[in-house]
Amino acid sequence: MRQLTTGLCTLVVLVLLIPSPPPVQAQTTVPCITEEVTLTGTVSRVLTKATPGMIVGSHLLIATPGGPVDASLGRFGLKGNGALSVAAGEQIAATGVMKMIHDKPVLLVRTVKVASGEVYAIRTEHGFPISPKSRELTQNKGRMEESR
Repeated sequence: MRQLTTGLCTLVVLVLLIPSPPPVQAQTTVPCITEEVTLTGTVSRVLTKATPGMIVGSHLLIATPGGPVDASLGRFGLKGNGALSVAAGEQIAATGVMKMIHDKPVLLVRTVKVASGEVYAIRTEHGFPISPKSRELTQNKGRMEESR
């Protein structure tokens, strides 16, 4: 009995002396709109699918004064009604958040402004991709408000 009590006391002392790990905090990956940058340049390539080493989705390769930039448009950037329509050689202004992905800088695009002045929404202000269905609903809502 005495051996059991000694063992329990030793166990309690050890548990009390071992520091507990710090609480786990969620890591936020949602881009912050205050970290946004706008890059102006010429589209050198339009990629409807990612090439090996890129994140999934469509991409624009933009020639900027600071060098080439990979601009990620996500899965829906070039799909559906109201999607971005751009070709190599066009001047654009892409707004988004720069992130290091696979050890390479990538602009996670939120909006693209083309030479005609039209602005295309690619992601929400919280960084979530805007689907073709969402664009369609937004366009229909805008038409309904204009007809009032």
